[in-house]
Amino acid sequence: MVKGMYHHIADIWKKPKEGLGSLWQQRLIEWRKSDAVVRVEKPLRLDRARNLGYKAKKGFVIVRVRVKRGGRKRPRPTRKGRRSKRQTIRKVLSMNYKWVAEQRVSRKFPNLEVLNSYWIAKDGKHYWYEVLLVNPHAPEIKSDKQLGWMASGTHKGRVFRGLTSAGKKSRGLRKKGKGAEKSRPSRRAQSSERLLKKSRAK
Repeated sequence: MVKGMYHHIADIWKKPKEGLGSLWQQRLIEWRKSDAVVRVEKPLRLDRARNLGYKAKKGFVIVRVRVKRGGRKRPRPTRKGRRSKRQTIRKVLSMNYKWVAEQRVSRKFPNLEVLNSYWIAKDGKHYWYEVLLVNPHAPEIKSDKQLGWMASGTHKGRVFRGLTSAGKKSRGLRKKGKGAEKSRPSRRAQSSERLLKKSRAK
């Protein structure tokens, strides 16, 4: 059976460090020196980009973004005295790295909307993602059968409302049915409802 180009690209990206060899190291060295958010000409993982809705046409923008790994530590307050905030210096971030990367890109390009994103690399300090952006005002996007929904005003700022794939995963909306009763409409809404029921019971 003859395998296509996309199959071979996906096969290389299963173990990119081994498949790409020295090119992998060269890319990481260059990316560390470059800015955190960089616009690129073409997607690095063409198979993944096409799978997520990318098309080589006007209205598409691809951006590489770098995100720091590890926890989010708050600086300790310098003033004296015992306070509750002095004890907790570690901030627990409920969003995954991919969702954070998408939001940073969206703030950099406010006239574009995030379609999706995918992982491209990591080292000891950083993660790198490529984010697919769409111009909802472009006539090529408006007339597209698969992407015309992006032109609707209801999808404006979708990445900040957790409507992208990474956002839905972080919010626990990938699962349905038994075991996911406390995920909808949101975890915050469910917890506030429980508190309200407790207060009424008293």
